Amino acid sequence: MLRILRVLAPNPSVYTLEGTNTWVVGAEPSIVIDPGPPDPGHAEQVRAAAGDVSAVLVTHDHEDHGEGAVAFGELVGAPVYAWRLEGATRLTDGARFTAGGCELVAVHGAGHSPDHVAFFEATERALFTGDAVVGRGTSFIDPPEGDLVRYLTTLHRMLELHPRTIYPGHGPVRVDAEVVLREYLAHREAREAEVLAGLDDGDRTVRDLVARIYASYPPDVHDLAARTVTAHLLKLEHDGAVHKNGRGASQTWARQEPTACARCGRPVRGRGRYCGSCSLALLQGEAAGPA
Repeated sequence: MLRILRVLAPNPSVYTLEGTNTWVVGAEPSIVIDPGPPDPGHAEQVRAAAGDVSAVLVTHDHEDHGEGAVAFGELVGAPVYAWRLEGATRLTDGARFTAGGCELVAVHGAGHSPDHVAFFEATERALFTGDAVVGRGTSFIDPPEGDLVRYLTTLHRMLELHPRTIYPGHGPVRVDAEVVLREYLAHREAREAEVLAGLDDGDRTVRDLVARIYASYPPDVHDLAARTVTAHLLKLEHDGAVHKNGRGASQTWARQEPTACARCGRPVRGRGRYCGSCSLALLQGEAAGPA
């Protein structure tokens, strides 16, 4: 059976739940995922649990996951791999790391952040999800770093792996991985429906939508809720279902009927006249024409 140990970082908060989960995978040598914040005591605990380390992997460069990674790599004498973390070796989608009786495959999945990477161990069907999926509650998507369109694609890609167990960046292990991923997708669909219902009933600002959708929540979570609602509105704008007017605090949103491409008749995302394929074809045609 694959050895997987959790070392909990001492950084509990509303964002991190009990703290960041640092995962030690395999043994002699092991692989360490997300060394966490730059806390010397935590680094020593991880070093003691990990023993000989062949690689340090970082799911994303948010400070609670990756800020201590480069220093930890120096402490244990192992290379550090991440998508964009300064001082680390650049990760690529599909990169493989073999050690201690296991092979971890990097699965790039933007959405929570552009650089987010999960790691999949096929034999145990273990998926190390970072912040893309957490052990309790749902992941936070905060534009512009967070992108709900890409995040939903990531959830579907994770589901296609048919994982059995989720080892999240925060919260408890989940042994019902596919159920959790489907619940995440259903949650986003339900939240989108609430946003659309609010727009249909006359809400026009993010503040109005938050007041409606999160009426039963404490006011101190409304700022976070506003970012989530904004992520959904941007996704709906991408789909051609809504449009915005103005900027900043005076910005308003409204429903719009998706339009048909003036060239091929397919749905157009946004407020343009042409779909993406036809826009590209027309641009190429112009480039090939007379100067």
